[in-house]
Amino acid sequence: MPMIEMKNVSKWYGEFQVLAECSTQVEKGEVIVVCGPSGSGKSTLIKCVNGLEPFQQGEVIINGISVGDPKTDLPKLRARVGMVFQHFELFPHMSITENLSIAQVKVLGRGPDEARERGLKLLDRVGLRSQADKFPGQLSGGQQQRVAIARALSMDPICMLFDEPTSALDPEMINEVLDVMVELAQEGMTMMVVTHEMGFARKVAHRVVFMDQGRIVEDDKKEAFFGSPRSERAQQFLSKILHH
Repeated sequence: MPMIEMKNVSKWYGEFQVLAECSTQVEKGEVIVVCGPSGSGKSTLIKCVNGLEPFQQGEVIINGISVGDPKTDLPKLRARVGMVFQHFELFPHMSITENLSIAQVKVLGRGPDEARERGLKLLDRVGLRSQADKFPGQLSGGQQQRVAIARALSMDPICMLFDEPTSALDPEMINEVLDVMVELAQEGMTMMVVTHEMGFARKVAHRVVFMDQGRIVEDDKKEAFFGSPRSERAQQFLSKILHH
C-alpha cells in the first residue's frame, strides 16, 4: 500500500478549475518532487494531501486513511503528516523550544519535559541547539525554516510535505535548509516536495511530478524526466530553469 495515493483529484475555486484529475502515489520511503510553472496547481495539490485544501472530486488516501471521508478525524491525521510551508508559521511570542513543544503536549499528550527533550534533540539535528531559548524574530529565515522542519519532525510524522520551503529565503540560506531535507531523504523519510530547486530534485528525488495548468503532465523517474522529458511543456520549463 502506498503511503500517499491520489486518484483523479479535481478542485475548483468557483468556476475556475485549479486541479484536473490529478493522480499519483508516493511509496513508503520515496521522495517525490512536484515542479512546474507558477500557477500550475503545485501548492494546491500538496495542500489537498492533508486536507488543508478541500477537493471536490477524487480520492486522497494516506496510509490507508481517506482524507476526503467526512468520518476521518483530520486533525488527528494531520498530526501524523509533517507540513513545512513557504513562510515558517512559527509563533513569534514563543521561544524556539516552546514552538517545538506546544503541539507535542497539546496534540500528542506528551509531558512538558519529554516534549522539551524531544525538541532539543531535533534542534541538535538541524544544527540549532544553541538557539533554543531565542525567539523566531531573532533568527535568520534559514534558521527559522530549519526550526519549522524540526517542529514537524517532533510529531513523529509518517511522511513529510514541503510547500516551496526555500522560496522565501535569501539565496545563501537555501542550502542550509536543503541540506537538512537531503539528510531526511537519505534516512528514508517519505517526502513530497513542491520546489524549483532542481539540484535537490536531481540529488534525492526518486520521481518528478511535473504540473501545468492544474494537470499532472509528467510523472516519471528523475533520470527520465531530466534526461528526456516527454512533453514539450516540460522541455520548455527545464530549458528555462537549467540553462542559467
